[in-house]
Amino acid sequence: MNTQASSMLAGVVLALCAATANAQSDAPKYGGTLEIGSVYPTISALSWDLADWNWKQNYDTGQVYEQLFVADLSKSRRLGGKYSFQADAWLPEDAIRGELAESWKWLDPQTLEVRLRKGVRFPAKPGVMEERELVADDVVFSYTRQAESAKKIPTYFDHLAKVEAKDKHTVLFRFSKYNAEWDYRFGWGYYSGIMPKEVATAGAGNWKHVNGSGPFQLTQFVQGNASTYTRNALYWDTEKVGSKDFKLPFVDKMVLRTIKDEATRNTMLRTGKLDVMEGIRWTSVEELKKSAPQLQWSRWLSFTGQYLAMRVDTKPFNDIRVRRALNMAVNKQEIVKQYYGGNAELFAYPQHPDYEGYFEPLSAMPENVKELFTYNPDKARKLLAEAGYPKGFKFKVQVCACAPDHMELLPLIAAYLEQVNVRIEIQPMEYGAFLSAMTTRTNAPGYMMANGHTNPTTTIRKSFVPGQVWNAAQWGNDAYTKRVEAAFELRDLGKRQEALRGLTRDILAEAPYIWLPTPYMYTAWWPWVRNYGGELRAGAVRPGPIYARMWIDQDMKKKLGF
Repeated sequence: MNTQASSMLAGVVLALCAATANAQSDAPKYGGTLEIGSVYPTISALSWDLADWNWKQNYDTGQVYEQLFVADLSKSRRLGGKYSFQADAWLPEDAIRGELAESWKWLDPQTLEVRLRKGVRFPAKPGVMEERELVADDVVFSYTRQAESAKKIPTYFDHLAKVEAKDKHTVLFRFSKYNAEWDYRFGWGYYSGIMPKEVATAGAGNWKHVNGSGPFQLTQFVQGNASTYTRNALYWDTEKVGSKDFKLPFVDKMVLRTIKDEATRNTMLRTGKLDVMEGIRWTSVEELKKSAPQLQWSRWLSFTGQYLAMRVDTKPFNDIRVRRALNMAVNKQEIVKQYYGGNAELFAYPQHPDYEGYFEPLSAMPENVKELFTYNPDKARKLLAEAGYPKGFKFKVQVCACAPDHMELLPLIAAYLEQVNVRIEIQPMEYGAFLSAMTTRTNAPGYMMANGHTNPTTTIRKSFVPGQVWNAAQWGNDAYTKRVEAAFELRDLGKRQEALRGLTRDILAEAPYIWLPTPYMYTAWWPWVRNYGGELRAGAVRPGPIYARMWIDQDMKKKLGF
């Protein structure tokens, strides 16, 4: 559709969509296909087996496999609540509801009882299983399989002594010690999906075997292209619209698109081939608003922090003076102003500004942290000379070719570093090899990373505790690790927040990374997509419950010429 035609239709849209912002009060419409441009548009499914412990599994399987807990989407800002539900893995306690869990309570400080919903069904899957009810043994099986996986994150379930079925619909979680992430770790987190044993027996890694109790069934997968999900007629949940409950999901089919080329993604959105595009860089927004003025928009500060990790177990990065020098050598204010056009925050990692009680602004930080965000090449050269590198040095930096922003930003960082005689060799890598380098701890001395903020505790644990998968700098300090462990055992929220603020300040000053600005991102959707306001995650990168509640106004779509 050309710009002139789009403009002519703008008036029509206003007439058709006067109530778009309050779409939840309209009667839902069933049917149709929802086409989604993934928030991870360049990365296809990494694995369908939950025991592979890949971070993206909830995005790909979360339409099919349910969890004990989920986001309470009734508390979204769109409906008058206070949560945007855009964070990659952050659900405050008052934003959680039971999904498979009907209720839960602590029987004593070390025992949690979870009562499951009755009547939740696994659909029949030819060659895999017959239709049957989901029961407590499925929860125990799923937990045990995750806990015994050779690929699990070290220490992840160490706080649990035993998980057992009390009866057909009751599960007991027996703790060896309190963990502040008890609900996240096996409730609504990255590795919490409940899978029937029959799928594991058939081969959980085969997408054709995937089968769960969620709103959709996986019916087609084309690597590098799309994952297609079809309505699960047995799904148990409903959505209240107005005063009436409606059976979910509303759409017949939902397609997650993998589209590596940014221009192609934008064209597909502009021409209505995508109903929603979840992640759009600021550089594309102005043109899209002009060419497709009917699009609805959400702007959000990325929940993926950016940095260049420096391996502290290799020279010269074992010297804090070198690490601090490289931070001062990069003009981060200029990156915000010139590279991002002001569409970024200078300081928003490892804690995110949305993490109330945990995040402290740069203005509240000690001077040794503020200094790392102030461009000072002269002091950088002085520190390098003190560390024994008056003529600088050279090191390799690995970067994912799947990240256009990083492919463009890294040469700019290289130019800054050259001003203090530090040169980098840029090694682009495909995502699989790039991720493997970090997880096997064979990554280069420099590693250009986009890493989810996750939540206020995990962002510190996963990045700065030895042996953790996402610790690309290989940072390790015994005293610091003990403080992290102690913080996780604090039941008092205020004390835990205080401990995490201190841990954050200290790791910032140690500078295992070149701390980089956090950009703003955009989500866009056509007005025929109803019951939606830019929500992205209902758990740990899990969108399934959101997609299940969206419907397509086919009449509006046709009237707009699509």
